[in-house]
Amino acid sequence: MKTQQLAYSSGKTNFLGYLAWDDTRADKRPGVIVFPEAFGLGDHARERANRLAQAGYVVLAADLHGEGFVHKDLSSLRPALQGLYANRAEWRSIATAAFDALIAQPLVDRSRIGAIGFCFGGTTCLELARTGASVGAIATFHSGLNVGLPEDAGRMRSKVLICHGSEDPLVSKDSIEAFMAEMRREQLDWQFLYLGNAVHSFTEPAADSRGSPQFAYNKNAEARAWAAMTHLFNETFG
Repeated sequence: MKTQQLAYSSGKTNFLGYLAWDDTRADKRPGVIVFPEAFGLGDHARERANRLAQAGYVVLAADLHGEGFVHKDLSSLRPALQGLYANRAEWRSIATAAFDALIAQPLVDRSRIGAIGFCFGGTTCLELARTGASVGAIATFHSGLNVGLPEDAGRMRSKVLICHGSEDPLVSKDSIEAFMAEMRREQLDWQFLYLGNAVHSFTEPAADSRGSPQFAYNKNAEARAWAAMTHLFNETFG
């Protein structure tokens, strides 16, 4: 397997992603974008990118903040997130830049593109899909669940898998119901997987170190969610 830093841009913002692929093969293959948790591109997203590359995909773990910047604490992260929630066009441009960078890779089959995301990265998957980008399937893990804008109606074409901790205290029941209503209205191929006894950040081994019961790693939930994603991608991309 080979990995490298990949520079790409959107407007005046330069991004530094992480590209991974099996370099023993010369054939075109499906591509997958990995959107990391809100703090930025770190080891968690890189490790998931490596897993997917070993499974036969060309994978780009995306940079969310530009220049590879990773926030160290919530005090610096919160204003950045608030800015993106307030400016969804900018948020979507970040996601689209990663999509464009991935499909430009010579080994990527542009007709077979997927995306996954963790926490804020999962919500970013949804924002990308709502642009109408040619993403065949997306899978989110313990993500926020917002709904689309009125002008998004009819745009989303992706199959959708939401992997959600049944005890996640950060996503309200109202948010879940509103999201499901959007999926039904759009008549998409969608799944919502509740994972019992799991809270937020259940795929993140370091979550336990945050010292809050809202965040905890759950090995079984992670494995089951990853298996569901694998099934979806096999079904969609072959």
